[in-house]
Amino acid sequence: MTLRDYHLTLRDVSDQQPEYLETVFSLGNGHFGVRANDPISGNPIAGTLINGFYETAPITYGEAGVGYAKRHQTILNLPDLRHIHVSTSSGHQFTHSKRTAVDLDLGTGELVEHYQISTDQGETIMMGVKSVIGQEQTSMWSAEYTFTAGNYAGGLLVSKSIAVPAEAEAIMSADPRKTRMAGLPICETEFVTQDLQRYHVKTRLTKQAVTMYLGILLPHGQLLQQPLDLSDEQPHSLEYAVYVGTVGKHNTIDPAAMFMASSLASLTDDSQTFWQGVWNRSEVSVGGNDELDLAIHYNIFQLNQAAGRDGRTNISAKGLSGAGYEGHYFWDTEMYMLPYFTYTNQQMARQLLVYRYQTLPKARERARALGVDQGALFAWRTINGEEASAYFPAGTAQYHIDADIAYAVGKYFEITRDLDFVIQCGFEMVLETARFWENFGSWRQVGDDCRFEFHTVTGPDEYTALVNNNYYTNRLAKHNFELVVELAHQMMKRSPQLLSKFGMSETDLDVYQNLADHVYLPYSNELEINEQDDSFLDKPRWPAEKSTPDNFPLLLHYHPLTIYRYQVAKQADTLLADYLFPEDLSADQLKREYRYYEGVTTHDSSLSRSIFSILAARMGDTEKAYRYFMDTARMDLVNLQKNTADGLHLANLGGSWLALVAGFSGFYVQDEVVHFANHLPAELSRLTYRMKIAESVLEIDLTADNLDVTVISGPIPTYGVSVNGELISLVKVS
Repeated sequence: MTLRDYHLTLRDVSDQQPEYLETVFSLGNGHFGVRANDPISGNPIAGTLINGFYETAPITYGEAGVGYAKRHQTILNLPDLRHIHVSTSSGHQFTHSKRTAVDLDLGTGELVEHYQISTDQGETIMMGVKSVIGQEQTSMWSAEYTFTAGNYAGGLLVSKSIAVPAEAEAIMSADPRKTRMAGLPICETEFVTQDLQRYHVKTRLTKQAVTMYLGILLPHGQLLQQPLDLSDEQPHSLEYAVYVGTVGKHNTIDPAAMFMASSLASLTDDSQTFWQGVWNRSEVSVGGNDELDLAIHYNIFQLNQAAGRDGRTNISAKGLSGAGYEGHYFWDTEMYMLPYFTYTNQQMARQLLVYRYQTLPKARERARALGVDQGALFAWRTINGEEASAYFPAGTAQYHIDADIAYAVGKYFEITRDLDFVIQCGFEMVLETARFWENFGSWRQVGDDCRFEFHTVTGPDEYTALVNNNYYTNRLAKHNFELVVELAHQMMKRSPQLLSKFGMSETDLDVYQNLADHVYLPYSNELEINEQDDSFLDKPRWPAEKSTPDNFPLLLHYHPLTIYRYQVAKQADTLLADYLFPEDLSADQLKREYRYYEGVTTHDSSLSRSIFSILAARMGDTEKAYRYFMDTARMDLVNLQKNTADGLHLANLGGSWLALVAGFSGFYVQDEVVHFANHLPAELSRLTYRMKIAESVLEIDLTADNLDVTVISGPIPTYGVSVNGELISLVKVS
């Protein structure tokens, strides 16, 4: 498969509003992100987001209760690194601008933009901006500004600095997806030399600190005022670089030496090398629809830009493209985004799981606050590991996050056989979450049936809260118990004494296996489908007269208790479990469940459509799979949810990759066999993609009547490979 050039331009997006474009063309590297603000008319005090750099404030409840989350956590929106001041030599300010062209190169990470800028007096010039963010040099961002005469062709004065934020009025919103105002940090700024500004910012309550440096590279001059002369009508360029320090670390650097090695050209080389590696491991090519082909590359590009790489940070719901959801990490990582990294960049996947391990002590504290004396409960939404969800029915009560994290650990080990990680981090997380389920659940005798049940929980469907025996939660908890047993046996193969390190014996494994065997999974004998929970099917359906476009999403138009009374789902719930455990049910039962739950799902969550696409493909309904997939793949490029201005829908980006891989190519792993099945829709002529299994990079190629799997690099994997239900032998291309 030839690696092609992919460029995202203004022609490829449906919305031209400034806030939307700032999100879509944002740059990031897991450490920090830079929104594509208009350098002239954009907001100079907001536009930079540092992963894990946040402020906190007390949560105010009208009626608080024991164990409620105590503090908000809000990512800080730091000053815009792109802002620049331009004036004529006579003092007329260029304050108006029009973005005329944008080109984001997905192969190099370089962003090139063109603007026409003007003064109140009608004087115009053209400004080009070329910028790139370091990928290995993750502290660096660089930009070149080029000015060309328009109807004005005289002298220019150009200056640039990092702005100090001023007090801003909080804008309250009923939309829980938006961010809230955080308290202003303590800011100090000084000009170390005439061409180097130091900016130090410290939070007041979390006591985090970051230092930035802004320097001018070419030509050597002054930040505060750089004269240019456009009278010769030739382009004139200025190059700047910004260093963004690491949160919580004292950075002893030599800024002058650092900037000398961080020119736009060197950062572009750094970025290009990084992206070449990404595409070598995870290239995707979709034949028959160029828009879709570009969208998938964009989604993968943004996933890689968003992921924390240091084991101390994760992937927030909006990545580093916007401050929506306050920069919190959710279950989105493990269930929608981590699979991409698990199957393409296992070192990155490991680091994302290490972040969860770092928060395990706080998860233990959270379990105690919820009245569970053993085990750990990971926070539903968080930055630092503490629970930050102020609405517990749709937050803390989503206990399934414990089993989601355990599931992700299991999948990581399944594909990497990284037993060292299991011993150092993974088994402890799986064991502590299993201990939580053991002490949270309860036994119940129903006739001759002895059940282990989970009461007062909320599943993935946030329109159905505080119910008993949510199918998804119970099925994942059952897997959590089974995974303890499986990983324990793997460790004992290396050393029988390893179990004692965790205070366990083989007798304890029998206890967990027994719990797994008795977890109750609700089932409707009448409908012959798995029940979403004990009460869901007994409720009336959502009234048809309230199902108009003006009423969606329901959460913005109806009190939660109104929604909770009805049989209506925000997103895939039971069907999500069906996707995760494909061998649990027959093809006929899957069709019955799909048909039923599709009829009660609003897809108000961006996480929903990808799962419906995957399951439709598995059922052979490739036309429906394709329709759902198109909404998934281009969600942000068409602004489907109408809130991309707040940040990209990162989980959906991961879901679009899953829909291609798990849906159209039927990929899943079971008992050390990698399964593929051809479900390519008629609308596509070809699908080719790469993934990493253990140490082997595979290329999977689908056409209408064929599916080939070959080894691109690394050894022939020891895993079995099944294509359309038949085991095959892999070959390695030379």
